[in-house]
Amino acid sequence: MPNEKTKTNPSLPTGERAFSEDLNAMLEVLPPAIRQWLEEQPDLPELLEIVLDLGRMPEARFMKRTIRLESAQVEDYDLKYVAERIGEFGKDNRAGIPRTLHRISAIRNRQGRIVGLTCRVGRAIYGTIDIIHDIVASGKSVLMLGRPGVGKTTRLREVARVLADEYDKRVIIVDTSNEIAGDGDIPHPGIGFARRMQVPEPNLQHAVMIEAVENHMPEVIIIDEIGTELEAYAARTIAERGVQLIGTAHGTTLENLLMNPTLSDLVGGIQSVTLSDEEARRRGTQKTVLERKAPPTFDVLIEILDYHRLAIHLDVAQTVDRMLRGVQPRPEIRVQTPSGTYEVVQRSDISPSTSEPPPEPTFGVVSAAPTSSVVNASSSSQRGNPSRVFPYGVSRSRLEKALRDLHLPAYVARDVSDADAMVVIHSTFQRRPPKVREALNKQIPIAVVRSNTYAQLASALRDLFHRSQNDESAEDRALREAEEGVEHVLATAEPYELSPRNSYLRRLQHQLIEKYRLLSESVGEEPYRRVRILPIYADEQGER
Repeated sequence: MPNEKTKTNPSLPTGERAFSEDLNAMLEVLPPAIRQWLEEQPDLPELLEIVLDLGRMPEARFMKRTIRLESAQVEDYDLKYVAERIGEFGKDNRAGIPRTLHRISAIRNRQGRIVGLTCRVGRAIYGTIDIIHDIVASGKSVLMLGRPGVGKTTRLREVARVLADEYDKRVIIVDTSNEIAGDGDIPHPGIGFARRMQVPEPNLQHAVMIEAVENHMPEVIIIDEIGTELEAYAARTIAERGVQLIGTAHGTTLENLLMNPTLSDLVGGIQSVTLSDEEARRRGTQKTVLERKAPPTFDVLIEILDYHRLAIHLDVAQTVDRMLRGVQPRPEIRVQTPSGTYEVVQRSDISPSTSEPPPEPTFGVVSAAPTSSVVNASSSSQRGNPSRVFPYGVSRSRLEKALRDLHLPAYVARDVSDADAMVVIHSTFQRRPPKVREALNKQIPIAVVRSNTYAQLASALRDLFHRSQNDESAEDRALREAEEGVEHVLATAEPYELSPRNSYLRRLQHQLIEKYRLLSESVGEEPYRRVRILPIYADEQGER
């Protein structure tokens, strides 16, 4: 009989009850003597893995200690007992237990017979990405590094759930060893509404990564253990197509990843450059120096130092450039507190372009802007925070995204009667339907936009909250310019080149242009690489 600690208790929270049931599934595949020994341990819920090597004592590794069963040794029938009760081993010598996150890895002799097993306990732990929630939600591609067992895969699983469930994004997990979403054909509920693609053989992971983009139109791809040159190339190809990448790679620090010739392309790669005599004198260096070869595949790199402490390189491109000039990086160090929040104990000396939090909104007379205008409203209509914005004839989800991206202290109202402000499309405003008349009678500000696009909604919100163009974030400026470029191409049927941007901003511009079903390409060399909008529809390209 299982120990009381592992029985399903209906009074437990759902997450704890699910883990209790998963832990029972692991215990049930172990030989009875070893299972009984484990159930007697007071810290059983902290079990990490069980090691069974032929002719040796069974070993159990917990979070804070390691113990061995000295009165027994592992026999051949013990290994067969476990192997018969789990899924089939793949070519990577890994197997699992269906509908769980546990992983069993085999060690074989020269004849292929199993002589050792490592049974790792898998957990779906909610809240593990609270410390990096802002980075994951930013849309930037994120690479995580860390030693084995430090929680990389657990965080990937939670990232997939949060982006799929809370942000309603199309998330695809490329699950090489079924470690993220569990064994079997039905994924573990720990990944939420994210979808999982299994990899038939480890050396085919790069092909499945490309297949995921071509066949299933993801907004986010989750990849565990990028370890080969082909996988690094596939990751770069995916990033160029405008998909957010969240992954892990072999390595513990940015420095050793940069020196890894197989994976250095993930952070831009290194090339040797010969300088002119004048340039070498100006820099005070030798004529032959190392420089970054290309834009990094990943915008942000996170070094997982331990379970509750992370070193975050917020701008990989700038950090790599400094490292190649001999300047040691100073990452942002975050530490998770027992309450679930985090503290920044060291700030980075490199920060990406971000906008400061906006001032509190003051509703009143607002001058017109090029992309939107705000109907006059008396100052008496000013209300306390949080303000409530009602979308009429425009996309609610795009408006919510714009509010999040601009860090505005407001949320979307469900009806005009509850609203402090309204955003309405121009054609609807011209007809003066009842809800617009109600807003006019209440003298609340109404932002009128020309089209139902993210850029115009963001511009309307800046007008409502008195945000100046100087406070506009780099992402907003890039999207606004792309929006204007699309309008130019549609009006003139001529190509249009945008201003030079970094790889992350270019990706956002490509995504916006794609929504208009126009083709675009990146042209020029860094740091002057830029997006060119072509007067060709995607459908026409397919016909050609």
